[in-house]
Amino acid sequence: MDLILAAHGTRRPGGVAMIADLAAQVSALLDRRVQVAFVDVLGPTPSEVLSRAAASGRPAIVVPAFLSRGYHVRTDLPAHVAASGHPNVIVTPALGPSGETARIVAHQLAESGWRLGDSVILAAAGTSDFRARADLHVTATTLSALVGSQVRLGFAATAPHVAEVVAGARRDGARRVVVASYLLADGLFQERLCACDSDLVSQPLGIHPGLARLIANRFRRAAPGLVPPTARHASRRPSRRRTQGPHALPNSLPNLAHIAKLARHADARDA
Repeated sequence: MDLILAAHGTRRPGGVAMIADLAAQVSALLDRRVQVAFVDVLGPTPSEVLSRAAASGRPAIVVPAFLSRGYHVRTDLPAHVAASGHPNVIVTPALGPSGETARIVAHQLAESGWRLGDSVILAAAGTSDFRARADLHVTATTLSALVGSQVRLGFAATAPHVAEVVAGARRDGARRVVVASYLLADGLFQERLCACDSDLVSQPLGIHPGLARLIANRFRRAAPGLVPPTARHASRRPSRRRTQGPHALPNSLPNLAHIAKLARHADARDA
């Protein structure tokens, strides 16, 4: 069985090294080798790694190392699976939104020097995909519950740009503005966050040990589903049982009931 972590890709050596280290952590947790593939910028691509697995007759599990269900997860990665010709592939859900990723962001934020009362901005890479934006709003809402105040959303590559959101928070009277990085690894986007004139910026999620555990659990849950002979996306309905996690969300947020329900479902997926 081949285990593959599919990430976006970056030309920055530090970002590539961080993803490699993350895969090594997951390998240690599973006592199995986890290979890395990149859907953009550099290789090997998922189709290349899967083609080698298909030639050897081994089934494969692919975990998308993405924090929302954007283009790369919904379109790009399935195209790579199809192009590989591999007959026995499971692609797990993306890493976010989930209660676990929100808790990792909160922990990184606290480690960076966040204080109660700070204005917090969740900063993602950026997307025009409405599903991905919905996922990011779910994470921002869950993080709001964890830090006790409304969290704004900003992007490194698309509008609203994080620097503009930081400036808006200052105009609204924020004494300190902190940026919660919602990126997996160091690279150009993390550099943009650090240049946005905030008081502090948290580290990417990839250096937190909780992310490796989350990825390892994705592989573990997918392993029993390797019987089907055709490539498919692994699916799992969220549990209906009551789960642990943040439920008391701020009443000031729009569409509270719907967003809270999504957040609980995301949390149940990682329980």
